[in-house]
Amino acid sequence: MRRISPDYPTEPVRLIEPFGAGGGPDLVGRALAQELAKLWGQSVTVENIPGAGATAGPAQVAKSLADGYTLLVNTSAHAYGAALLKNLPYDPLKDFIPVAPLTSQPYVLVAGRLAGVTTVGGLTAAARAKPRQLKFGSAGVGTGSHLGIVKFNLAASIQAAHVPARPGDAIADTIANTVAGLTDYLLAPIQLVLVDIRAGRLRALGVSTKKRSVLLPEVPTIAESGVGGFDYPIWYGVWTPAGTPAGVVDKLANDIARALAAPDLREWLAKHGTDPMNMTQPEFARFVLSESESAARLIEAAEIKSQSA
Repeated sequence: MRRISPDYPTEPVRLIEPFGAGGGPDLVGRALAQELAKLWGQSVTVENIPGAGATAGPAQVAKSLADGYTLLVNTSAHAYGAALLKNLPYDPLKDFIPVAPLTSQPYVLVAGRLAGVTTVGGLTAAARAKPRQLKFGSAGVGTGSHLGIVKFNLAASIQAAHVPARPGDAIADTIANTVAGLTDYLLAPIQLVLVDIRAGRLRALGVSTKKRSVLLPEVPTIAESGVGGFDYPIWYGVWTPAGTPAGVVDKLANDIARALAAPDLREWLAKHGTDPMNMTQPEFARFVLSESESAARLIEAAEIKSQSA
């Protein structure tokens, strides 16, 4: 391992993301990189390494030097990978140190116009009238969009057929299926379906968090709509390889918190309907473990079989 300078970072830092360019994690990661570069006076680059079910990027970070110069920016999917994926080339919990949370935002439950429903209550009534006949789409088994729908179906006591995206297909294809009426409903990040909602191609039924979204203020939460207590955000965070010196982890955590507090970044996040998460590094580590355990219970309750990475 290279010697860690007390003035870390003294050279460029890489942020690895396991998704393609232009998505929510990519946009937040690039906004963060700009603020960190200002703080550090060092180049901070974002590298998109998609593939292998969003495990190629984490696999590369896990093999990197534990020196704070290669970091992982990932979604809540990182927390439940251990419970869902088998044959992973890394352990999501043991091979990484949770450094800092970034942001949290809701999904939105949407229905295609051909489904004929306009509210969460209408969807649940239709699903109960025709058990297993309605179809819901997702980006794939075990993805955030899938587990969120599974959690919704269990909480609403409904049964429907799952139509996952084909391997290699993006969630955009799944959204297109719902627009076309090939599936009836879907849980998706708001930014990815906002255009279709505003154009009337999809109906927004409810948002997945405890509070409404500034991007869709007129749309009630799923909990408000009768599925009491429902709360399922998508959140992003930063991890570093296990073994990274504690001083570097503390420096990263503090500086990421400073970056998120920058007025320009906070304004940008607010416009994009996402909220900074305020946690210390130990709090975030406990949060990641709790999310992993919660996901494991959901996967077991829904009898979802482990998938090969």
